[in-house]
Amino acid sequence: MTAHCQIAPNVEELLWSWPGVIRSAPEGWPRNFALSIAKQSKRKSWTPTAKQLDIMKRMVAEHYRETTPEKGAEWNPIDEEDTGF
Repeated sequence: MTAHCQIAPNVEELLWSWPGVIRSAPEGWPRNFALSIAKQSKRKSWTPTAKQLDIMKRMVAEHYRETTPEKGAEWNPIDEEDTGF
């Protein structure tokens, strides 16, 4: 039996993905939150609260979940019809 462990991303790793999170966040509270975090993160001594960090982790996870193909969809990263080099 293999133990599955997931290492929680640190704040710097979350912020690396943050521009994409902002672009994919829907209008309203999610977009406002993402923009607020981006602004606050520019302050040298800023660290997110536990609640902010939890929401940030969920938003980054959702951002990457949206960029993957639908389950069961036939997706091929190589365009087999493209013969050009």
